[in-house]
Amino acid sequence: MRLNHSTRDFILQLMRQVPDMTLATVRPDGYPHATTVSYASDNLTLYVGVGLGSQKACNIQLNNKVSLTITRPYADWQHIQGLSMGATARIIAEREEAEHASDCLLRRFPQIREMMAGTDAMPWAGAVFLRIEPSIVSVLDYQKGFGHTELYEID
Repeated sequence: MRLNHSTRDFILQLMRQVPDMTLATVRPDGYPHATTVSYASDNLTLYVGVGLGSQKACNIQLNNKVSLTITRPYADWQHIQGLSMGATARIIAEREEAEHASDCLLRRFPQIREMMAGTDAMPWAGAVFLRIEPSIVSVLDYQKGFGHTELYEID
């Protein structure tokens, strides 16, 4: 299905409300590598800061396909709402785009400024920024019924 306006709003609202996601990359041996990371977004584009030599960064350099999940906290299974995305990721190399990713992350997580004190490095010292572009989004909304999901293509 193609993404409609109301579903896009639901996705964007959920992304604004939930600060962390599980990001899965593909290891060189073909196994998935899933970790929890904090993220910021600009519309449907997600930005993440990761360690320069991290497993995530190395995996993405070899295979840019990623999957991720974002889930609201819930009291019981009848209230699960979340997103599962198939996406492509890349390490940001251009300074202007790195500054944009940094701005997005600093707006969402102002406490990062304390960690960066004394450096103007871009990206931040010892880190790289990832740009993640979803291709497909599965919207989970168990409030509409147990196991209710809808799959959307992102254009």
